[in-house]
Amino acid sequence: MALPFVRLKQGRDWPVRQGHPWIFSGSLAEIPAAVPNGAIIDIGDVEGAWLARGYLNRHSQITVRLLTWQRDEAVDDDFWRRRLTRAVTLRQRLFANEETTAYRLVNAESDDLPGLTVDRYGPALVMQVGTLGVDLRKERLAELLLEVTDATGVLERSAMAVRQHEGLGDARGLLAGAAPEAVVPVREHGLHFRVDLLQGQKTGFFTDQRENRRRVARYCHGQRVLNAFSYTGAFAVHALAADATHVTNIDSSREALELAEENLWLNGFDPDTQTENLLGDVFDVLRDWRNAQQFDVIILDPPKFAQNKAQVERALRGYKEINLSALHLLPPGGILATFSCSGLVTVDEFARAVFSAAADTGRRLQILEWLRQAGDHPVAATFPEGEYLKGLICRVL
Repeated sequence: MALPFVRLKQGRDWPVRQGHPWIFSGSLAEIPAAVPNGAIIDIGDVEGAWLARGYLNRHSQITVRLLTWQRDEAVDDDFWRRRLTRAVTLRQRLFANEETTAYRLVNAESDDLPGLTVDRYGPALVMQVGTLGVDLRKERLAELLLEVTDATGVLERSAMAVRQHEGLGDARGLLAGAAPEAVVPVREHGLHFRVDLLQGQKTGFFTDQRENRRRVARYCHGQRVLNAFSYTGAFAVHALAADATHVTNIDSSREALELAEENLWLNGFDPDTQTENLLGDVFDVLRDWRNAQQFDVIILDPPKFAQNKAQVERALRGYKEINLSALHLLPPGGILATFSCSGLVTVDEFARAVFSAAADTGRRLQILEWLRQAGDHPVAATFPEGEYLKGLICRVL
């Protein structure tokens, strides 16, 4: 049975031909009224030549999300199984030694599965559904995930702003298999953590920072460390494992700090002597400490500051402010590890905010490392928007 066919307007076919997975509403000619949102449709150029296939949602400015550029590839059960298997195979290669049991299993557009994000925590999978096209198929996708992995259950944690643009509300609950425990144990590079699957931020843990935690830890031997926006203390555990003398965690969530304390005990560290957990707003605490406290290493891993383009300038001011406050607390030779997970903020914009903060404090910085998200968060070459995490390790001169 032929699929509905929608043409692009004149001159709007180039991104599709290049493999970009998004088609915006202004690029499409008339869409037949009878075609329901969420349906699989074919896309053609203005002359009617077939280009690609994807799913439709008129509610979204991104009206079509493309799934395949092969005309003979039907979007059926076998299609979804092949795509999931391909994503799983990469992670099996990355984590074959089982020293790490928490990682991103499916990375949406960058795994050619737009709208679908899946994180693995030991035997449990946590799914985030960002689009109507996936939402209509999520139960079947959860069943397929259990078929292509040895996981025991798939839990949904879909509470993202993007769902509002898709005409969807928040959703959570068990999709397939056995319900996991609320808090599950995982390993990261052999270190131990407990992840709150029900109440934790995002899907419970920030696996995109895995490799960066280890890289930052190399600078922490024998050092006093400040871990700002600490969440459940993963950077702190890695720093202490690298023989940091003391770590101060700051976070606005009491629950996160309590779980951070558990994670420290799990790895043989004493929160009473080796760490300090401070509940508070990082901006306020660092501002109050200016010129009165000093650390050898400061880690800044804030949440996303820019949810849309209108917020980018404000986000850049926020990055400058928080880095300026941190630089006041570092002596010459001190290390600043600073991050942005705002995808709308470019690497250059973020770096300029950090360098502007350094200039305002009269400090000169030496860039030691540029950082990005871990390999289980791949970036499709045709989808540069998939690279959202950027970071710098700098030394104060």
